[in-house]
Amino acid sequence: MASVNMADVKRLRELTAAGMMDCKKALEESEGDFDKAIDILRVKGAKDVGKREARTASNGLIAVKHEGESLAALLELNCETDFVAKGERFQELAARVVEHILASRPSDVPSLLESELDGKTVKEHLDEANAALGEKIEVRRFTVLEGGYVASYMHKTDPQLPPTVGVLVQLDTPNAEIAKDIAQHTAAMAPKYLSPNSVPADVVEKERTVFEQMTREEGKPEAAIGKIVDGRINGYYKDFTLLEQAFVKDNKKTISKLAAEAGVKVLAFARYKVGQA
Repeated sequence: MASVNMADVKRLRELTAAGMMDCKKALEESEGDFDKAIDILRVKGAKDVGKREARTASNGLIAVKHEGESLAALLELNCETDFVAKGERFQELAARVVEHILASRPSDVPSLLESELDGKTVKEHLDEANAALGEKIEVRRFTVLEGGYVASYMHKTDPQLPPTVGVLVQLDTPNAEIAKDIAQHTAAMAPKYLSPNSVPADVVEKERTVFEQMTREEGKPEAAIGKIVDGRINGYYKDFTLLEQAFVKDNKKTISKLAAEAGVKVLAFARYKVGQA
């Protein structure tokens, strides 16, 4: 096999996003022919797709697509490394998929993967990217919000990488300034639910059980436990429901009060952070 230098290996890695050792071996096998080396990597990548299924795709990006002021989609597309996440091919794939989501409105991720995009299923597009980039590529989740006024906020934790936090906020009437404030607040404070009424009953019951145990272990009087637990449940709502959270720019008012003062209602939101629930 021909010997190769590291500059050529680096160049091939930049072209393909394949691993350093894979690039080195492909160049050796192709005797320095870049086109042949790329073909070798594509074949190897296709063979390795199945092997990657068990690997963890915990990096990636959040993509957003708007259609007018009342419709938008948010997507989390995952890969294994930051190197692939900042690559043009990966980002173009995310843009195509989120646009397709907005156009086709699939009900869930399995339906999205089986839907057709430019003559192939979305899963086939992901498998091709998997083979070409040498990493596990997967759609983790998506949300579509429609109606009223839908605003978005995208946040980069690293200026060299694509957005890793994305938020959609849906108001009943247009108000760009308030929507932006609430979206930025949501990105920073990570609420889990919209309001106390939207917290699932089993979640409330689990928290109540934990708080009861904590309160008893603290030695509180039995007669006072119910009231103390209710207070702690209300504290949970203030921590984890958007409308009950204190506004990050003015902690003297809640998001609910902020919206009411502006004459709008918050109907829904979605917040994604790459690699987090």
